[in-house]
Amino acid sequence: MAKGSASDPSVRQLRLLLVLSEELHFGRAAQRLFISQPALSRQIQALEERLGLTLVERSTRRVELTPAGEAVLPHARAMVDAADGLREAVESARRTRTLSGRTVLGAYAVALPVIGAIVQRMRALHPDLQVELREVTFAEQAQVLLEGRVDAVLCFGPVPAGLQSLEVATQPRLVCLPDGHPLARRDRVTIAELAGIPLINVPDHVPRVYRDFWSVDPRPDGSPVLATDHRATTLDTMMSAVCLGQGITFAAADVRELMPRPGISYVDVVDLSPCSVILAWAAARREVPAIVALRGVVREVCGATAAAGPNARWWDTPAPLPPPQSGQLP
Repeated sequence: MAKGSASDPSVRQLRLLLVLSEELHFGRAAQRLFISQPALSRQIQALEERLGLTLVERSTRRVELTPAGEAVLPHARAMVDAADGLREAVESARRTRTLSGRTVLGAYAVALPVIGAIVQRMRALHPDLQVELREVTFAEQAQVLLEGRVDAVLCFGPVPAGLQSLEVATQPRLVCLPDGHPLARRDRVTIAELAGIPLINVPDHVPRVYRDFWSVDPRPDGSPVLATDHRATTLDTMMSAVCLGQGITFAAADVRELMPRPGISYVDVVDLSPCSVILAWAAARREVPAIVALRGVVREVCGATAAAGPNARWWDTPAPLPPPQSGQLP
């Protein structure tokens, strides 16, 4: 690519580059971003033209970042994070700094230390706001948000139309196998090796985008995904079904520590894209002051955990945060 005069890239273009760098596949990245693959390709090309650099090597078989792309990546991430932080600060400044009433935060595991830290920080910053916790399963998380029964949910993505999200952390996905399965003795497997093994099913009302992502449907080789007749509505019932040999399931890597189960082997899947832990809310309620405040607190608390070092897990309790100052923005 011929060099031109570099101009400032848009935050949106940098955000697209970050997702593409994680997926290394235009189709999967476009699906995750809810845009078409040609649109994503055009935006990446436009970013390269702005910078006068080739960031991505494309071929019919694979997508790779160039050395220039690798060098740009940490700066792109810093710019996106800064833009998100600025937007949250501006949104907060437009609203009253004293919140009252009641807000409900849902989570798939309310006992996680980070959940308690988020609630404590919200209460410290907004003593007149009643903050409640509710355990929310993956089968109901979209429904309770769209119906307004909770204000936000800390859960796993992706989310369907009508919801928005803030990424908290990313982590690998693995497969949960009954101990007696031949592949359970392996340290790692490929998606192809799991073809033909039935997956524990979920209720029909679970959004399609979520079901497809967590069942890895479609598979890279086009093979069909088999589902069992058993339908699980919670992670706990899903793991119980795996223990009983009724099928297998994919899960986030943190279940290895959070849900150690006799009878289940957690095996890494080497060619599976990572998943995201997110804070989700209804798009129509994005500007609700309590939801704006929640987003700011989640950024602060989870950012403090991440700053604790490479061995810190995203769900750990962060280092003590400074007490709120008079007039401090949420």
